[in-house]
Amino acid sequence: MKFFATCARGLENVLADELRELHAEKIEPGRGGVQFHGDHALLYRANLWLRTAVRVLVPILEMAVHSTDDLYAAVQTIDWRRYLTPEHTLAVDCNVRDSAITHSKYAALRVKDAICDQFVAKVGKRPSVDTETPMVGLNLHVFGDEATLSLDSSGESLHKRGYRPILTKAPLNEALAAGLILLTGWRGETPLVDPLCGSGTLCIEAAWIALTRPPGLTRKRFGFMGWMDYDVALWTSLRDEARKQVLPALPHAIVGSDVRGDALHFSETNARAAGIGHLLQFKKRDVADFHVPLAGRASDGVTNSSLARPANARDGGVLICNPPYGERIGEEKELGGLYKTLGKVFRERCEGWKLFVFTGNAFLARQIGLKHAKLFDLFNGKIPCRFLCYE
Repeated sequence: MKFFATCARGLENVLADELRELHAEKIEPGRGGVQFHGDHALLYRANLWLRTAVRVLVPILEMAVHSTDDLYAAVQTIDWRRYLTPEHTLAVDCNVRDSAITHSKYAALRVKDAICDQFVAKVGKRPSVDTETPMVGLNLHVFGDEATLSLDSSGESLHKRGYRPILTKAPLNEALAAGLILLTGWRGETPLVDPLCGSGTLCIEAAWIALTRPPGLTRKRFGFMGWMDYDVALWTSLRDEARKQVLPALPHAIVGSDVRGDALHFSETNARAAGIGHLLQFKKRDVADFHVPLAGRASDGVTNSSLARPANARDGGVLICNPPYGERIGEEKELGGLYKTLGKVFRERCEGWKLFVFTGNAFLARQIGLKHAKLFDLFNGKIPCRFLCYE
């Protein structure tokens, strides 16, 4: 079967690497996602394990369309009894770009009408619409004169891990956060610190990576669970197999710090909801007072033997952060000092470490005062950003 996993722009190659680890076939990165092939087991594994994916789609119809009438006619060429019954609920999600079809909601409505009209004509009954938790979700993507209609195997977006019920101001998307961690090349072999941890998302995603814990492990529902061919036994075995791979403790310390007390509260609450509150450290500390964790220092290292061992500064590690960049929090002129301080601290106190900074402001990035060794162009929603690596 052919599948398409969507992701944030700029993370396509990271997602492709994740799919290679799952032994997917015919992997082809594209714009905003990756096409690949596999069987039902791979489809289930993709939803369970992919950290950077937003949705995993199963294309069932590719068509040339110039109007919503063309769309309606094309959708009716499918025998929809293969995918659902009148007792199923359905919903159609649509995105349109550079097309003569300009209204995405109307296009979605025409797809729904084509399906329901076919059922009425053939069996005298039609499925109901449930936009919240449909048994069968469909995704329509229209680009120019080409349209693709897919089954949505994920349901709710995969970035919604379930551990962050309270959204802080300008939160970092969980799938994007995981992508940033994977781009660093870090997999848990050294300490990792976020000195501007906000709601703790980077630390939590890093911990799940280090523990080999799949992001979908405790998710209660995926879109494929409402399908006619849902294999409960296969899904249960794959989930149980994944659960056995989760490590009981972190190999190295993961520490988050922030000057704001409310941020630490959110971080600790989210970490507990993620099931790893006992494994992470969060401290109230200004960036200017930052030091990497040192062995033997109870204030910075983990002293509980059930947690990760404390780091020695000379061993090296990863410093990663998503500082505000003037788009949604604060103003550019007020943030220059923060970036200068970050560069000074890294230069003077982090020998042997690597610094990774995710920002949407090139001017502020220059205030760090260091030449980056590597950069990645990414998007945070619609905001073009850069992920900068300093050594």
